[in-house]
Amino acid sequence: MKIAQSTLLGSIVMLSHPVAQAADKPGKPSQPRPNIIYIMCDDMGYGDLGCYGQPFIRTPHIDAMAAQGIRFTQAYAGSPVSAPSRASLMTGQHTGHCEVRGNKEYWRNVPMVQYGTVEEYSRVGQHPYDPDHVILPEIMKDNGYTTGMFGKWAGGYEGSVSTPDKRGVDEFYGYICQFQAHSYYPNFLNKYSRKNGDTEVKRIILEENVRYSMCGEDYDQRPQYSADMIHQAAMQWLDEQTADQPFFGVLTYTLPHAELVQPNDSILKAYKKAFFNDKTWGGQPGSRYAETAHTHAQFAGMITRLDAYVGELLAKLQEKGLAENTLVIFTSDNGPHEEGGADPAFFGRDGKLRGLKRQCYEGGIRIPFIAYWPGTIAPGQESDHQLAFYDVMPTFCDLIGVKNYVKRYTNKKKAVDYFDGLSFAPTLLGKEGQPQHEFLYWEFEETNQLGLRMGDWKMVVKQGVPFLYDLSVDIHEDHNIADSHPEQVKKMVDIILSQHVESPDFKVTLPKAL
Repeated sequence: MKIAQSTLLGSIVMLSHPVAQAADKPGKPSQPRPNIIYIMCDDMGYGDLGCYGQPFIRTPHIDAMAAQGIRFTQAYAGSPVSAPSRASLMTGQHTGHCEVRGNKEYWRNVPMVQYGTVEEYSRVGQHPYDPDHVILPEIMKDNGYTTGMFGKWAGGYEGSVSTPDKRGVDEFYGYICQFQAHSYYPNFLNKYSRKNGDTEVKRIILEENVRYSMCGEDYDQRPQYSADMIHQAAMQWLDEQTADQPFFGVLTYTLPHAELVQPNDSILKAYKKAFFNDKTWGGQPGSRYAETAHTHAQFAGMITRLDAYVGELLAKLQEKGLAENTLVIFTSDNGPHEEGGADPAFFGRDGKLRGLKRQCYEGGIRIPFIAYWPGTIAPGQESDHQLAFYDVMPTFCDLIGVKNYVKRYTNKKKAVDYFDGLSFAPTLLGKEGQPQHEFLYWEFEETNQLGLRMGDWKMVVKQGVPFLYDLSVDIHEDHNIADSHPEQVKKMVDIILSQHVESPDFKVTLPKAL
């Protein structure tokens, strides 16, 4: 896919913001239900965008979104790693309640299949979402929305009870499996199209790629770059949408996750010149992280490429006359990574926060979060409202007019069905009465950590041991003050013990009751 060079070089699409019209004025028809596009990139840290203080990487379109919408400064992912973070978004549950709490894989120890010159796993994917618990696309579909998802799924392995075709998605193109998404020049992608009569998700073999090895010396000759292909599919879907039916798009772009490779076009060449002494190297020989040089240029280029995608999407909404009735949210699934040669310290990627991906410190879970809706969201806003991914479901239900979604979508066959979110629609709409969380909660098996935020108090539990921080004076979480605040520690430990529901698949060490 070719993207206009002027866009790639950072031309800003300036977007109009007419004064919002009241929906219920006498003589005027009610405002139609809004379209919603949720853009979630992969492993972008809190400080990776210009509008969050990044000095080295050009992100003019996303910065313009922030300048013309709301930039949230205390927004949180659902988890410090991909699959459970996406599960929190999809289910409206925190990771003490939801089915998926880690990156449990289902591609291991399966037979191999041959594609061209390479072997591939016959089944790929992660632990499936609970089929008895509703997810966001199902709610949107149930309420008359056309639904599309493009990028990474990670909500169930191929053939499982939870694949896009079974979970309310009309159109899907991308990776069912996040392990497969480690490669930007893969052997295949997955596709499903209800309108084309597909009955299940299928594999699309990338014939030009499989002529060359997956991990060998000729890997760099593969021409089919998945990030561009996924964006092209998303743009084609968006171009098909009209004002006649509301639409819900989830664009889970894989940039800027490792591996650090991309076409050697104007974006990458510009950064190679900018980092002229960039002698860095990354990758893991024999793995799905391709070997690469110029890792600083590669990483910066991936974010600017992502920014170009966002610019094209916003321009398309303007071109089709859909911008004023479309909420666009941009965010990341968790904090920054160090894989494939990525170098968070070089870019200051953590935004002066402690921790990285896979950690419940702020750097692993606090993420950029921007809301843009011309004519409805007033430009130039900054919000310190504390929200997490599990707040997205109730927010979207509020915006599309779904009343009492908990009662409506609780599975009556289950003894308990959890929904943990609070709508932040009042903040988006500039209204009073924004509800506030008593606490935000995370747990993650792989590093045996839990996190709890309660106002400015932050607790990180590592292997059962609680550490306490006061974010109002210690944003970097350097000073453990648990010993001097035993009452606060007890209060937060009690909350953690009350929120954790045992899972047979994902285990963590809980703190001892005090």
